[in-house]
Amino acid sequence: MSHSTEQIRNVAFAGHPGAGKTMLFEALLHAGGAIQAAGSIERGSTVSDFDPLERSRGHSIDAAIAGLDHRTADGTHARLNLLDTPGYPDFRGAALSALSAVETVAVVVDAADGIGHGTRRIMEHAKQRGLCRAIVVNRIDAEGADCASLLDELREDFGPEVLPVNLPADGGSRVVDCFAGGAGDSDLGPVADWHRRILDQVVEIDESVMEHYFDGGEASLGRQELHDAFEQCLREGHLVPVCFVSARTGTGLPELLDAIAGLFPHPGEANPPPFTRGSGDSAEPVESRPDPEAHVIADVFKIVNDPFVGKLGIFRVHQGTVRRDQPLFVDDGRKPFKVTHLYRIQGKDHVEVEQAVPGDIAAVAKVEELHFDAVLHDSHDEDHIHLAPMAYPRPMFGLAVEAGSRGQEQKLATALHKLSEEDPCFQVEHDADTNETVVRGLSELHLRIQLERLRERHGVEVESRPPRIAYRETVAAAAEGHHRHKKQTGGAGQFGEVMLRVEPLPRGGGFEFVDAVKGGTIPGQFIPAVEKGVRQAMATGAVAGHPIQDVRVTVHDGKHHPVDSKEVAFATAGRKAFLDAVSKATPKVLEPIVDLVVTAPEAHMGDISGGLAGRRARILGTDSARGGDIVVKAQVPLSELDGYPAELQSVTAGRGRYSLDFSHYEPVPAQLQQKLAEAWHPGQEDD
Repeated sequence: MSHSTEQIRNVAFAGHPGAGKTMLFEALLHAGGAIQAAGSIERGSTVSDFDPLERSRGHSIDAAIAGLDHRTADGTHARLNLLDTPGYPDFRGAALSALSAVETVAVVVDAADGIGHGTRRIMEHAKQRGLCRAIVVNRIDAEGADCASLLDELREDFGPEVLPVNLPADGGSRVVDCFAGGAGDSDLGPVADWHRRILDQVVEIDESVMEHYFDGGEASLGRQELHDAFEQCLREGHLVPVCFVSARTGTGLPELLDAIAGLFPHPGEANPPPFTRGSGDSAEPVESRPDPEAHVIADVFKIVNDPFVGKLGIFRVHQGTVRRDQPLFVDDGRKPFKVTHLYRIQGKDHVEVEQAVPGDIAAVAKVEELHFDAVLHDSHDEDHIHLAPMAYPRPMFGLAVEAGSRGQEQKLATALHKLSEEDPCFQVEHDADTNETVVRGLSELHLRIQLERLRERHGVEVESRPPRIAYRETVAAAAEGHHRHKKQTGGAGQFGEVMLRVEPLPRGGGFEFVDAVKGGTIPGQFIPAVEKGVRQAMATGAVAGHPIQDVRVTVHDGKHHPVDSKEVAFATAGRKAFLDAVSKATPKVLEPIVDLVVTAPEAHMGDISGGLAGRRARILGTDSARGGDIVVKAQVPLSELDGYPAELQSVTAGRGRYSLDFSHYEPVPAQLQQKLAEAWHPGQEDD
């Protein structure tokens, strides 16, 4: 069925793990007629969890896409593109990348379990991105569900703009509309009370609408006028609508589909995506227009290396129309590729289509130039345009990996590259110091899943071990350094003398190089060589062999020889003068500190706090969570977290979970610095 941009609704279902996102996704596809029968997680038959690892583990790992056509009771036709995202924080990369393809994020909350840490996290991400937000309360018929208390908690946590558009009734066996209608009763009290509250919230966004409402009452408001005010509320975050459903029984599903089709914004109504032209400080905002006749602008938000189809680039069209056999450029590439086949994604199936209009989600296959976050366009007028990246969490867990057998090194490198293309939070690094290939992810589970994919999807066996911790070095005081490099070998010699000063910068200040030489004591053409030597020393370290950061280096004097001075001489003098200064400037080894959030039953609070104290952690605070859980927030050195996942599972009988994000670097204890320094054996160099 063909559709226009105005008929499209793009919605991502996100939230805390276990809230029922996948089953809600499945139930909506069934209720909308896209599938004949709803699958189940237990049987591994859902549309979204089609990966073998997802089926075996019983939870989502990647974001999945499927669509349906829906017609509301008043005859409005809409094309709904739904995205199911993983809830576990270990797979946040897949969840966050899906947000760049939608106008609305529907945050799913379990009526019995309540608000989780993942609920707050995704609500904040969506707000920062300027996306419309809605809350879907699932399992309203579950034992222990208290929808009235939950709604109070949602409003307390996320503000008074959280208001229901429908309400559970008869113990969660049905829902009643409280936005369009105001009669009857519900499990949360009289419908008329909530109808008035949400109507007051909507009309106050626009002065003219509010005047009509006050002058003539609700009857004076036109349908389009009220709809436009509702859309404006969503765009500006003035309203976060709540819908109540039960994916298990089907209660509220038709009403949720009607709300998505009739109330949620289409691509032309939502806040425009944050495109920019250029990079850095010179980048300028660019507003895309959902005009099917304009030049094409599309963003690749997901890469899948399919063993049968090849590399699949899934993109969201923001402007123009993508058609089969059309040439498209990738980023600033000079040579276009031809859209030989254009697909619509339906779970694991790829349905070939003729075109994709603004707002559509589509895919192309076997285009090697495609990469995550690439911009596709059909004119060089759109060169240098990029979508502002999501704020992805920094991958901090690492494993050093190597091929399990000789001769598989290249196969391993290729497979790791493919995995890193698919996940923005999975990184592959090569540590030149240790000659290690290090993979980094968000957690031990995240990396374990990727290693399983290496084996099962790419046929590569690997051996893994903990990598070196990413220590850094810095200085705590200012100091002077000097070195004269003089070498005579029979012919032309080498001569360069450098005097410099090092001083600390604030943590995170990076590196500054200042040329303060007066009178040409070091000719200008040799200053870059001095900086090169300083950077070489910074890369190899001065205390324990780790990169140096957060320093300012000021070169202020030196000497040169009219014949023997060369770049290599000043590079050597600069490097050794810098090391001389660092040795006098109270050098420090820095270690990465992470923000750790642990959620577990309150009864295990003592065990958790004691265990963290033994790992040099600083407890920042604790919060109570629904269901008798407690949330412990702490900062802890990354080096101390080796073995912590197993410890947490042991002391909480498998009920504890945690997440972490990089926070900052800070000096290691003196005894650890001494140990790291003694373990370092720098190579000897000739003067």
